[in-house]
Amino acid sequence: MHSLKKIACLMGLITAVLPAAYAAVSAEEASQLGGPVLTAFGSEKAGNKEGTIPPYTGTGPKTPAGWAPKDTYQQRPDPYGDKPLFSITAANAVQYADKLDGVAEMFKRYPDFRMDIYPSHRDYAMPSRVTENTVRNATQCKAVDQELKLAGCYGGMPFPIPKTGNQAMWNHMAGYGVWTVKGRSEVIVKPEQGSAALAVQVEYTNNWPGFDPANTAPLAPDSMYYRYIGTDEAPARLAGGRFMFLDPFDQIGIGRRAYLYSTGRRWVKLAANLAYDTPTPYGGGSATMDDQAVFMGAMDRFDFKLIGKKEKYIYYNNFQFNDRTACSTEKFFLTNGFPNPDCVRWELHRVWVVEATLKPGASHLYHKRIFYWDEDGFVIGSSESYNAKGKLIRYANTINRPYFEVPGVQATGTTYIDLESGIYVISGLQTCPTCGELVVTKPLPSDTFLPDAMGGSGIR
Repeated sequence: MHSLKKIACLMGLITAVLPAAYAAVSAEEASQLGGPVLTAFGSEKAGNKEGTIPPYTGTGPKTPAGWAPKDTYQQRPDPYGDKPLFSITAANAVQYADKLDGVAEMFKRYPDFRMDIYPSHRDYAMPSRVTENTVRNATQCKAVDQELKLAGCYGGMPFPIPKTGNQAMWNHMAGYGVWTVKGRSEVIVKPEQGSAALAVQVEYTNNWPGFDPANTAPLAPDSMYYRYIGTDEAPARLAGGRFMFLDPFDQIGIGRRAYLYSTGRRWVKLAANLAYDTPTPYGGGSATMDDQAVFMGAMDRFDFKLIGKKEKYIYYNNFQFNDRTACSTEKFFLTNGFPNPDCVRWELHRVWVVEATLKPGASHLYHKRIFYWDEDGFVIGSSESYNAKGKLIRYANTINRPYFEVPGVQATGTTYIDLESGIYVISGLQTCPTCGELVVTKPLPSDTFLPDAMGGSGIR
């Protein structure tokens, strides 16, 4: 009888805790979305009281004069043409410490590091079907199985009013950028001393199946929220190799599927270890697989805590990274330890702060991670990664910009800075002569993401 009482008590506790942890928000709370205070995807419409963060515009940026979409890879020039408001340097960094967080370490490590602060723009837009689905998700989308699986969700941001750290992370991973893009970009590694080197040039396809306009029903829990396939084009020793990974809404029951095709071996291999803290293949030891796009992968090894919102300087509207007329590849790597400040744009934005701590008994290179996600869409963000001794060892930022031809903001790449080795990497740099992106608005061939098709299309 005593054991039965203990079980009954335990079940009562579970019943009390689960709704708070996993349930969607109430209809009353969801009714705020799209109203006078909150956007349809949950960010604050108003700017800040100082006027340094503007009100939400509700539209994307104006298309620059002379630019028009083409059926080929394109670069996208800066539509704003504004100048820095001021710069943060080692001499005045303490004045802005509350908006720098871990990046303050950069000034200690590199006295010549500089942040040029530009006027903030909130030109983030979604198609109407995505905003409608986002509002619907507020009361219907749920994170289940320890919040490692999504269920009952439609093709929109999963949790426009996040209540937990996992929900905020899902917003980043499964949130809206666009439906499909194809492009060509490069990963370039710069050691602290020495010349930058091309790690790989890739022609790729990024696809978020849930944002297919034809999808009107809830997305199946066993379906994919993200699919990627890339073909290596340079250097010559890698040409023809292919890499594909598929990320499902069920992170543990199904989990990531990663596949490699090597022209030397001429067969497709399931690469189960390309996850968690496995080093990225082309990152020069500066990043882990789940560092991609600042974070991409399963969340089961960390406890994610939603800290709240704050104002922070983050990478924003980084058109220079895909406009070689603004910054050439060579110009980006004139500096040691960090990308050339002349080529990097920082803006002040409100961000959601998520702190991740390694679970007892779990294994990972990082023991604590802090993520900062832009409130307008969660696509844009940065991370700080700490080792077992509590030392900040790595810092990452998304390279991002809005599109002109369709609503959406995309993280087109990532910068990785290793504070221990001095290596930094720009992944997704689109400044080579043939680099750029193409937004795809039609369904892809049915065999695009089939492992069996990788070999034939990858043979050189």
